Amino acid sequence: MARDMGGGLEQRAAAPSMNRTAGFLIVALSGACFGALGLFGRLAYAAGADVFTLLFLRFTLAGAVLAAFMVAMRQPLPKGRLLVGLILLGAVGYVSEAGVYFAALQFAPAGLVALLLYSFPALVALLQVVVFRERLGRLKWVAVVLALCGTGLTADLRQGAVTPTGVFLGLLSALLYAVYVVTSARVAGKAGPLVSSTVILSSAGIVFGLAMLVKGPSFPTTGLGWSAVVGLSLISTVAAVFLFFLGMARIGPVNTSLVSNMEPLTAVVLSALFLDERLSLRQVLGGALILTAAVLLARSDTPGEHLPPPEDAKAEGPA
Repeated sequence: MARDMGGGLEQRAAAPSMNRTAGFLIVALSGACFGALGLFGRLAYAAGADVFTLLFLRFTLAGAVLAAFMVAMRQPLPKGRLLVGLILLGAVGYVSEAGVYFAALQFAPAGLVALLLYSFPALVALLQVVVFRERLGRLKWVAVVLALCGTGLTADLRQGAVTPTGVFLGLLSALLYAVYVVTSARVAGKAGPLVSSTVILSSAGIVFGLAMLVKGPSFPTTGLGWSAVVGLSLISTVAAVFLFFLGMARIGPVNTSLVSNMEPLTAVVLSALFLDERLSLRQVLGGALILTAAVLLARSDTPGEHLPPPEDAKAEGPA
């Protein structure tokens, strides 16, 4: 009987642990998909697309694909305040962050913009402390300081290709994304990853479509440019956003913002391979500090927190 009771406890402890591990892997894959944003964006710009047209195509195509999945799976749209919250996340939150990020790509290399954006995990942690009174341990505070120092090093204005405007926009995109992550964790989880992704991306597509109509469309003029649009929509949007919400439901907003450290790594590697972009030694060191901070923050969770409390164990004893 004691052995059976112990086996039951081990199984109960193992299930949350496996779920948490799967969440980390899912978010890492999401980060890798997001990491191709800069490559696809720069290729589309080179083919003649502008910011509003590119983002309209990106979000509209992604929203249409996800809506088709919703219809196939017979998932209804949410109603009331939940629907309004998801629409605002897309029309305001995602529109603001994506617009600033893609504007930054016009003033700074894609790898650098990705590294600047990745200061957002530290900002998420700070927002959780200031706004929601979450307590951070010593290791998390060390990681936050490392991330901020790393951001300062990556913003190397001595390089001719880097402008103050590009650095400012990259940091602003990080702040906007941090606010988006913290907010979406409290809204999107109620609707599920597929429904949340569909409503948010479709709402963003509508806003960028209106902006495109006001400014006038500027579509890609080459096959490579349109291929970049498709890759941007399917890989760096549909897959990336869906996996992001799927993982966040398992490990929470702070860990999600930290474990997606595949994004800047992927961005730097792809930029070096396909865009002939190079980072200075100072920027490489800054990026290493940012990624180290992400790993420290991700590892700072206590695995034992998912184990059943002693009261539960005592309650199972007589059975």
